[in-house]
Parts: sequence; structure tokens; C-alpha cells
Amino acid sequence: MPKLWQILRNLLIRSLEITVMIVVAVLVLDVVWQVATRFILKDPSRWTDELATMLLIWVSLLGASVGFIRKAHLGVDYFVGKLRGKLKIFVEFLVYLLIIAFAVLILIYGGYMIVSKTLETGQPSPALQIEMGYVYLALPISGIFIAIFSLEAAIQTLGALGKSIPQEPEGN
Repeated sequence: MPKLWQILRNLLIRSLEITVMIVVAVLVLDVVWQVATRFILKDPSRWTDELATMLLIWVSLLGASVGFIRKAHLGVDYFVGKLRGKLKIFVEFLVYLLIIAFAVLILIYGGYMIVSKTLETGQPSPALQIEMGYVYLALPISGIFIAIFSLEAAIQTLGALGKSIPQEPEGN
């Protein structure tokens, strides 16, 4: 793996992890404030529930990207675990191709479409008056991360598949 890519990769991963940590911290503070205003002050805040929903969207999608990078995501790998050798590597490669297709078509393209349409209409959230297009930006952003790191994994898997194929000796 080229050194420049490794540096960029680590920077992307670290910035994504820090962003997720910050969003989780803000989410916790928001929910604590929501509980305090409801039960202690007896005057529930009008905006905390909406902010919690928006933050949960972001932390879920960006957290899924982190989980994918760390290979800690949910996966049905029972059948792949039963495979051996080149077949197992080939199936893993196909899975990465499917993940790339999903990330590009659904998360990036579909996310772009929903963000652009929502920004065109200028649809605000009820309490915070934040344009909902900015909330939906989590879709294409997480899709970009998942696509990048799926492509990296697919290339590595393809390299492993190439190494597992016996090479004919020269001179035959």
C-alpha cells in the first residue's frame, strides 16, 4: 500500500472517529438537557427531541462507516466461513463489489438526490428551522467513506486472490 494512501487513510479514519465521538457527546448532552427540562424544570424543551433525532441520524450513518472500516459491522459470514481457498477469497471479493454498488447507488447517488431535492424546496425542521437537506447529508458522506474503504478491501482481496493462484514456472 503506498505511503501517501496510508497517511490519507489514517487521517480520514481518525477524523471520522473524532467526528462520531463529538456527535455522540453532543447527543448525550442534548438528551440530559431534555430529561432535566422535563423532570426537574417541569418545562420540556421544544428543540431537544428534534436535535436528538438529527444527531442520531448522523451518528448512526457515520458510526456504520467506522464499523465498516474496523470490520466490526454486522455480516452474515456463516456461509463464507465454511468456504476455503480461492472460492472464499472470490466470494469475499464479490461481497465487496456488492457493498461498493450499494454505497454508490443508494447512499451516494440516492443521498445526493434527496439532499439536493430537499435543499431545493428549502424544507426546514419544525423546531430548529435547520434545512433538512443538511441533516440528510449524512447519507452521501457515509456512502463515500464506505465506498472508499470497500474499494480498498476489494483491491486487497483481489491481490490475495492473485497470490493464491499457482503461477506456472517460466519456460513452459
